[in-house]
Amino acid sequence: MKQTREQWGSKIGFIMAAAGSAIGLGSLWRFPYMVGQNGGGIFVLFYIAFTFVIALPIFMAEILVGRHTQKSAVDAYYELGNHSSNWRIFGWFNVITSFLILSYYCIVSGWCLNYIFLSLSHFNIGRSAGQISRVFETLHSSGDINLFWSFLFILLNLGIVQSGLRKGIEHWSRILTPALFLLFLGLFSFSLTLDGFSDAFRFVFRPDFSKLTASSILSALGMSFYTLSVGLGILVTYGSYMKSSEDLSRTALTVSSMTLLISLMSALIIFPITFTFGMQTSHGPGLAFQTLPTLFAQLPGTLLLSTIFFLLLAFMTLTSSISLFEMIVSNLMETLLWSRKKAILFIAAGVWILGIPSALSGSRKGLFANWSAMFGTDFFGTIDYITGNWMLPLSALIVTLFVGWRLQRYVVEEEFQKGSKNAWVYSIWSFLLRWITPSAILIILLQEGGLLDLNTLFTGKSSLLYILIAIPISLAVGIRVKRLFGKKKALIVQEEL
Repeated sequence: MKQTREQWGSKIGFIMAAAGSAIGLGSLWRFPYMVGQNGGGIFVLFYIAFTFVIALPIFMAEILVGRHTQKSAVDAYYELGNHSSNWRIFGWFNVITSFLILSYYCIVSGWCLNYIFLSLSHFNIGRSAGQISRVFETLHSSGDINLFWSFLFILLNLGIVQSGLRKGIEHWSRILTPALFLLFLGLFSFSLTLDGFSDAFRFVFRPDFSKLTASSILSALGMSFYTLSVGLGILVTYGSYMKSSEDLSRTALTVSSMTLLISLMSALIIFPITFTFGMQTSHGPGLAFQTLPTLFAQLPGTLLLSTIFFLLLAFMTLTSSISLFEMIVSNLMETLLWSRKKAILFIAAGVWILGIPSALSGSRKGLFANWSAMFGTDFFGTIDYITGNWMLPLSALIVTLFVGWRLQRYVVEEEFQKGSKNAWVYSIWSFLLRWITPSAILIILLQEGGLLDLNTLFTGKSSLLYILIAIPISLAVGIRVKRLFGKKKALIVQEEL
């Protein structure tokens, strides 16, 4: 007997869970330091454009795949790909990407747990901004402490994911996501009073085209994928729990708008602090942990406020990590017929073991002493770069080709229109997914692969012109892909006849 698949209890439950997955550390941790390292406003401009023009169409495509098949990534792509093993391999590629991200994500989430206890111990009282900043440097270099906190964070994931969809993921997401919004609104209101707010606002929203580089464009694309959780198979899994009566496009737009808002608010909370206290904007992964405690030290009730914030931040990272855990667990349960408990324990052990090199990256006694000399960065940074700049864009490109060109158009349109109140949205979405999205991703992957060199050939505004010229070339490639897929379909039909 076929087992009935669990579904979200309500539309708001799905939105809070999807937003929680998207926001997490992507918006609160990664976005601000990526803005600081990639030129400020010009990075933000491309990030906003990529979020709505590229990431959002893929977001909807992945939900569509999951909702149509009612299966997780591995079996969903296998079923829609005419039971081709190649598409099953792509599903496993999503699983591996999620697994790699989890390995270092749990380390960063452990930092959040550590800062809860630091807040309770008044660590920022009576210390200068520089002294508060150096606390994180000590934490980053303490491999044993990082392993301890990541272990505790993984245990939290076990408890929630073991409870299933409604009692675990949906229940906690509906409580924690709105709470973080309210707290962020309060912190943003206070940041308006800081002396450095005007400088921070200009830094975030005034594009400086002299700082435009191909690498910053690539980073903006990867950031849009990271914050919306596309290219990971998470949304295929979450979509498989979604009712067909839900408006796919409106739900996706709501989640992406919430994610974008939190990302921009986090930048406008953190950068006013950096400008007010003369801190560097390019601190890197520790930016949020080095700046926010400085802000809390200036506020009344710093112990309570700081503790509550890092507590909520830890739980928001939890909403993201449980989506990664759930994606992997659901695939293992479906494809290998494992029990939920067995799958969770296997993944938890694997994530903790693979996370050891990342946890020890800042320690002098860390593993792989010569890693940085060979790769230019530590193990943590290497995994972050490979997943964010290569695996996510490549996976997203394959999704666009699969849904936009591989699947039959009537199947895609019928599934997209289920529950939709705005039929005209489909034409726009289909155009973006089939043409604009794959073209932009392909150009940026070619740049990253060294086949294009926008930094050398063009600088500033002229690189935008180059991209516009290169898009028709990518469209021609897309037409060729369409013909190849068309021929393949024709051969399949002939064989069936």
